[in-house]
Amino acid sequence: MGTSLEAISPVDGRYSKTTAVLQSYFSEYALFKYRLRIEIEYLIELSLPGLPCEGLFSSNDIEALRKIYLDFSLEDALKIKEIEQKTNHDIKALEYFIKERLDEMGLSSSREWVHFGLTSQDINNTAIPLSLKEASEQVLFPSIQQLIEHLNQLANDWRDVSMLARTHGQPASPTSLGKEIYVFVERLELEFSKLKNTVWAAKFGGATGNFNAHHVAFPQTDWVAFANQFLSRVGLYRSRTTTQIEHYDQMASYCHNVIRIHSILIDLCRDVWTYISMEYFRQKVKAGETGSSAMPHKVNPIDFENAEGNLGYSNAILGFLAEKLPVSRLQRDLTDSTVLRNIGMPISHSIIAIQSVQKGLGKLLLNQQAISNDLNKHAAVVAEAIQTILRRESYPNPYEALKELTRGKDQVNLDDIRDFVNQLDVSEHVKQELLSITPSNYTGIISY
Repeated sequence: MGTSLEAISPVDGRYSKTTAVLQSYFSEYALFKYRLRIEIEYLIELSLPGLPCEGLFSSNDIEALRKIYLDFSLEDALKIKEIEQKTNHDIKALEYFIKERLDEMGLSSSREWVHFGLTSQDINNTAIPLSLKEASEQVLFPSIQQLIEHLNQLANDWRDVSMLARTHGQPASPTSLGKEIYVFVERLELEFSKLKNTVWAAKFGGATGNFNAHHVAFPQTDWVAFANQFLSRVGLYRSRTTTQIEHYDQMASYCHNVIRIHSILIDLCRDVWTYISMEYFRQKVKAGETGSSAMPHKVNPIDFENAEGNLGYSNAILGFLAEKLPVSRLQRDLTDSTVLRNIGMPISHSIIAIQSVQKGLGKLLLNQQAISNDLNKHAAVVAEAIQTILRRESYPNPYEALKELTRGKDQVNLDDIRDFVNQLDVSEHVKQELLSITPSNYTGIISY
């Protein structure tokens, strides 16, 4: 491939600069490297004290073995692909590649310990969760955290900006712009805390999960304890009872968790898009940019639209993965292997979307005048406050009185409200209390 213009997917084409950081986790080269890491670390683990090939490697040998995956190159990956042309099996090709390297290192006596007692899924169902874990912790999680921090800053900046609320699209009790932004901060923080506590589960137990080959060769070894410890050292939780494959319940949970975060962000994008259409926000103009190909005056909210599209597309893939992966015929079929090759796609679209949201938020310019005008134009929203205080004072039928004053009217201004209050049969103190209420100060408790 010559340029990104020839890519089939926009992830590797139009958005390649944004998603390049994920190549280290989800490309085929990366998959080879993660698989190689598991195979090598397993080989080293077998040589530890009390295990079948105890003392097989010196400390220098172990350092050299780790360099096989630490220094893994594209040329090495191409070599594995070359071997795979003969084996028609990617994991067997990886095994032969390692054996060739052992021969080159003068460690031919250890060749048959490579992939000892394992099936392909012991490698795949360990390498892929590990790649997803590290991509999440090193790329996705920091992106989410930075977005939350950005929103939190905006919520604090706009805390005292009184704003007309809308429920069912209609004017409702006033609120604070900062508080409405903080709604998303709180929602995101709760879901993000769950995501950071994801159980990164893997399968490691031989052909059908029972350590059959391991046990028949070395019945005195506690292979269950060995596997638990090995995966713990790698950074994963070992699913104890499995078929040939990981059951993927925890990965499905991860997918659903990310979907919920994305859904919150879609909600945010639509709200901000609407505020822009209401002129509550203007957008910073970048020299040379075109807002519309036909209408020169326009500055379209494209960042939020781009984010919404990518979030929805990511959710579609994540939803499919969460639904499909936990389902397998009997002890295994190959459908999980096929779809897992796409695990990087929804994460890529997530990163694209989050960057678009960040970019869009960075362009927002508060239009205080428009917000204030809209608020003051709907003085009727203080009717709730007045009728509630009148209820407190046991005034007869306050709701009905305010309904008669405000409902269905083209416009009710503050003068109308004052006239209504002044003719009420209540104490002067209560009248002053009612007259002090305005759309700008009737915002309730802003507590965050």
